[in-house]
Amino acid sequence: MSNITAELNSLRLHGMSSAWAELVTQGTTPTEPLQWIIEHLLQAEFTERGMKSIRHQMAMAKFPVHRDLAGFDFSSSSVDQVLVKQLATLAFTDTAQNAVFIGGPGTGKTHIATAIAVSGITTKGKRVRFYSTVDLVNLLEKEKTGRQGRTAGAADESFGPRHSG
Repeated sequence: MSNITAELNSLRLHGMSSAWAELVTQGTTPTEPLQWIIEHLLQAEFTERGMKSIRHQMAMAKFPVHRDLAGFDFSSSSVDQVLVKQLATLAFTDTAQNAVFIGGPGTGKTHIATAIAVSGITTKGKRVRFYSTVDLVNLLEKEKTGRQGRTAGAADESFGPRHSG
């Protein structure tokens, strides 16, 4: 964090940014001893905001349970591990595509969908929303009779993995 003014501005701390720039240009106060402290505080703020964002996105995703791919037993499942690892890169979201998992009960659909979505939130900053098929159909039916287009429009603008199951 070499440019404190830019970092303060990126955090929308414009008053502090102006005050720092003024201190530096005045030259009457030595800023070098302060620079380390301010950089440390800025790093702490960036970290806290990042963690707060992840907590918020995890809550908004409405996962039934928190899962990750490390906890999935590929050896006892017929799931294509290579395909799941490819989906976990989230490359499909770059072209605004959805992922739909179809299969019988206990095949790992929820686990894999949740794990991919959690990875999307924590590593790529993606916004995701978990829906079971029943919940999604009910929501779309409800919108059909009331506020049309809100969920259907959001589904067209995919921000991450969607789950069907």
